[in-house]
Amino acid sequence: MTTTQLPPVEETVAPVDSSPPRRRLRMPFSPWHLVLIPLTFLLIIPLLWMLVTSLETEGEANRFPPVLIPESPRFANYSDAWAAAPFGHFFVNSAVVTLVVLVSNLAVCSLAGYAFARVRFLGRGALFVTLMATLMVPFQVTMIPVFLIVKWFGDNVWEGLGIDHIGALMLPNLATAFGIFFLRQFFLTVPVELEEAARVDGTSRIGVLFKIVLPLSLPALSTLAALTVLTSWNDFLWPLIVITSQEQMTVPLGLSYFQGAHRVNWPLLMAANVMSLLPMLLVFIGAQRYFVQSVANTGLKG
Repeated sequence: MTTTQLPPVEETVAPVDSSPPRRRLRMPFSPWHLVLIPLTFLLIIPLLWMLVTSLETEGEANRFPPVLIPESPRFANYSDAWAAAPFGHFFVNSAVVTLVVLVSNLAVCSLAGYAFARVRFLGRGALFVTLMATLMVPFQVTMIPVFLIVKWFGDNVWEGLGIDHIGALMLPNLATAFGIFFLRQFFLTVPVELEEAARVDGTSRIGVLFKIVLPLSLPALSTLAALTVLTSWNDFLWPLIVITSQEQMTVPLGLSYFQGAHRVNWPLLMAANVMSLLPMLLVFIGAQRYFVQSVANTGLKG
């Protein structure tokens, strides 16, 4: 029996790459920042322009081409703007209106939002849809009926809630459909098992809301508070309709003192704008860390 010998197989060894491994280029920030930084600069230009104008003289503010850097910053514009109008009184009025609207919205919207999220009652779905439908109606459509309702309250219930009083600025904004919807969506994300355990221990429905649900809803409450403060402080159209006397004016209406029929004192107007902006800037900085968490959680259920 003959055996066939196969030719020897030559082993091929792959050459070893002795070059060092290539390192991938890693940026210290996200590539999206290359797009967001220029956009941020574009958005911040009006604020920078307002700040620069508030430090210029009236001649520099009206010069063309515009003066980008004032020769000698005039910080006295801020004290002059404060003295040109009763700004202290305007700030107090705005603070009172904002505080009352804030407390009322947090209380009423929390109760209504929890009722829509957890309490089963007849017509809950239809009532919630009707409430959401009001968000699609612009204020320009409802401002005349609201004006008549506020006037009726002032004539028949309490004069302090009538026309030409800061109560008229509070009454239509004591609760908002957006606040109810916002908190309702967040309450749906709270585990219902926590509430059931508290109910087994004998806690009432109101006790569950204040002892369990609201402490867990701090991000949503903080976000709603910040949005309510921003909206109430910067409101201009409704105060323009119902307020006529200087004693009841808020900060947005007070800024009109620097705008005449034929002349506008731009440095004083911009200085007043900067002063009115500072409280809202502090509110936003203090509440911004809650925004992303609350907005992300409100869309999980419902």
